[in-house]
Amino acid sequence: MSEPPESPKKEEQEKEVTTEPEDQSDDSSEDEAAGEMDFLRSLFSSALGLGSAERVLDELSLDGVARYINSGKCKNILCMVGAGISTSAGIPDFRSPATGLYANLQKYNLPYPEAIFQIDYFKKHPEPFFALAKELYPGQFKPTICHYFIKMLKDKGLLRRCYTQNIDTLERVVGLEGEDLIEAHGTFYTSHCVSFCCKKEYSLDWMKEKIFSDAIPKCEKCSSLVKPDIVFFGENLPARFFSSMKMDFPQCDLLIVMGTSLQVQPFASLVSRVSKSCPRLLINMEKAGQADPMLGLLGFGGGMDFDSEKAYRDVAHISTCDDGCLALADLLGWKVELEELVKKEHGRIDSQDNQEKPGGSKGAAVKGGPSSAEPKSKAEE
Repeated sequence: MSEPPESPKKEEQEKEVTTEPEDQSDDSSEDEAAGEMDFLRSLFSSALGLGSAERVLDELSLDGVARYINSGKCKNILCMVGAGISTSAGIPDFRSPATGLYANLQKYNLPYPEAIFQIDYFKKHPEPFFALAKELYPGQFKPTICHYFIKMLKDKGLLRRCYTQNIDTLERVVGLEGEDLIEAHGTFYTSHCVSFCCKKEYSLDWMKEKIFSDAIPKCEKCSSLVKPDIVFFGENLPARFFSSMKMDFPQCDLLIVMGTSLQVQPFASLVSRVSKSCPRLLINMEKAGQADPMLGLLGFGGGMDFDSEKAYRDVAHISTCDDGCLALADLLGWKVELEELVKKEHGRIDSQDNQEKPGGSKGAAVKGGPSSAEPKSKAEE
């Protein structure tokens, strides 16, 4: 999934004859030159390890992060999340050796596991993807404790944005949408015809009806394939991902990374886009996103540093995402509120599902995500 090509540079404006436009052009050139110098200064400072970074956390631990949040100084939290936040809902992650999605695709007779998400393979052989989509289709799973914790950050006015790699739409189910959410790898929420000349849009309900009737979705206008708006290998990420990250990450005052191996680019590189003083919390089953040791010696890269003598802002809490969010909520004094929110919302989803069943719902019943606040998840992405 390559980054979209950069927009061509603006052509230089022609100088006007009058004095006033010349002055404006000179000012613009000076501002541009100053901006370039600031960029180069920042680049070399980072690469050579020059300059100083303020230590914000009084302790590199979950307790230290909680005290920072409760201090009132933290108002622009960004969350970066992956498949690990949804495993307790019953949705497999991608890379766990035994339980991951890629390890359980033998029945589809793929040339290699990743082919199921390759755009060129999909156009020739769409059947495996839609068979898998029926198993994992949004609306069959309940959001997890971790999803509701992110929603609490929003409700308390602390969340700037959530960047998700997931396509299960569970962030939307808890109430994140619009300005709250960047679906970096796309979404099932909408679908489009794959024909470049058509691109007709289709709704979630339309796609759901096709998938659960075991029909390959075809465009009603041109008969080409219709694909959910998830990002396949070989496709560009949404333009909004790139425009938003340029605004969000410099303003971030706490980065919370959950349930991701930080192996897929360009998503993984986002951890390096926050300021040098911004604390970064990882909640995951194992450490991820660490800087390459050799590059770290040279001062290159913005990878996580949990263990070195120079560590000053990165915290790794090794646990399931749900347990980590519960632990953080407890330290913040939010645990009871979070547990009550999960119980209430899961009850609402169960009630809604029961009402739909007598009418012959076309989708499967909601799975996973026990109502209690103690789910057990063994795998993170």
